[in-house]
Amino acid sequence: MSKIFKLLPKQFIPYLLIAFLFSCGDPLAGLPGGSRDTPADGRERARKNLEEGKGISLGKALGGGKTTYEFSSSNPMWRATFDVIDFMPLVTVDYSGGMIITDWYTDANTTDESLKFTIRFLSNEIRSDSLKIIIHKKSCNTKGENCIVKKISSPKLEQTIRADIIKKATLLVKGTKKKKK
Repeated sequence: MSKIFKLLPKQFIPYLLIAFLFSCGDPLAGLPGGSRDTPADGRERARKNLEEGKGISLGKALGGGKTTYEFSSSNPMWRATFDVIDFMPLVTVDYSGGMIITDWYTDANTTDESLKFTIRFLSNEIRSDSLKIIIHKKSCNTKGENCIVKKISSPKLEQTIRADIIKKATLLVKGTKKKKK
């Protein structure tokens, strides 16, 4: 008997053991999802899974196939904001989150003060309450050290930016309507 094992390659023994174990039948057949209770047809499997509460149907959840897409290039408020603040470098632009954050902007006349804007879109409608504008001011000494950053509430500056964005958005909508006619 030992001569037989010496003749057989060592790799052949695991295959022989697996063949012996599976010769008695499907070992997975008794388990849930085994071959006995799983239909062969894909549609039957899906129906059975839905009946058992194992799956979901997205037909009604997605609006019955009626999906509307709105991209940043079709949103006049978004486009108008970029036109108004085009002179400022941008740090974060998140259309899906509805937020634009600029980098620090220093005017050529004032080298010790910088401004940073955060513009949040609360709605796509062209209204004054659709935008939330937050302005931060960074003041440094003449050497550029000891900088102080604080949120400023300048209603005049915020209203100017908001009014410019709304005017530009209105003009973009009117221009789009003229092109369609």
